Amino acid sequence: MNTRLVLKIILIIVAISIGSMFFSPMLSAQDITIPKFNIGVDATGAGTKEEFVVSMQILLVLTILTLAPSILVMMTCFTRIIVVFHFLRNALGTATQPPNQLLTSFALFLTIFIMQPVFNEANEKGLQPYLNEEITQSQAIDNMIKPMREFMLKHTREEDLALFINLTGGERPETVDDISIWAIVPAYTISELKIAFQIGFLIFIPFLVLDMVIASTLMSLGMMLLPPQMISLPIKVLLFVLVDGWHLIVDSVIQSII
Repeated sequence: MNTRLVLKIILIIVAISIGSMFFSPMLSAQDITIPKFNIGVDATGAGTKEEFVVSMQILLVLTILTLAPSILVMMTCFTRIIVVFHFLRNALGTATQPPNQLLTSFALFLTIFIMQPVFNEANEKGLQPYLNEEITQSQAIDNMIKPMREFMLKHTREEDLALFINLTGGERPETVDDISIWAIVPAYTISELKIAFQIGFLIFIPFLVLDMVIASTLMSLGMMLLPPQMISLPIKVLLFVLVDGWHLIVDSVIQSII
């Protein structure tokens, strides 16, 4: 064990040395200037208003980047896709296959594929006009949120939306545009979770029936000490491959969203 540890340390040192040999001439040959980045509040009042606005905008961008994973999960179809994939893996009985990283990456790319029209509309009506200085920042944010609102409202049940509207305790909105985004997002998430659990239940049924048939067969043959999972797992995997299960699952999930 000590010999393996020493060999790993030597390999790491060699790799770092080789990397420094290749990259150090490239870095030294270039005059690289690291830009100075400073965010602060001048107590003496010497800073201009423009500098303060830029600092606040930078802080806002950093905050949005920090919340980006939550925005991705709560405001897109990512929730439905990843929950369905986990139900499928549990139904098959493969504890770690496919691994979580693969399922998350696949769900992420499917989310981008499905949400592409929404993202394009937000880009065309919000981001690009703002970059071209045709609209203000507040107008750009409103135009970028509007397609997301429409997408979430399309897939949100009225019962879930009414729940959070009533919990706010304010006046009932007269139109859809009056509904707060803070009520739409959790209502949309609950609706997505319900649909994902319904799809997961339908996925479980054939595999559950197969498990029961195999368990009954083993019991009738007197092989009660043999774990049914040992026999059912390869049969379920084979059946899933023969019916082209990944194609059916992905097609069903996409059709349920589009």
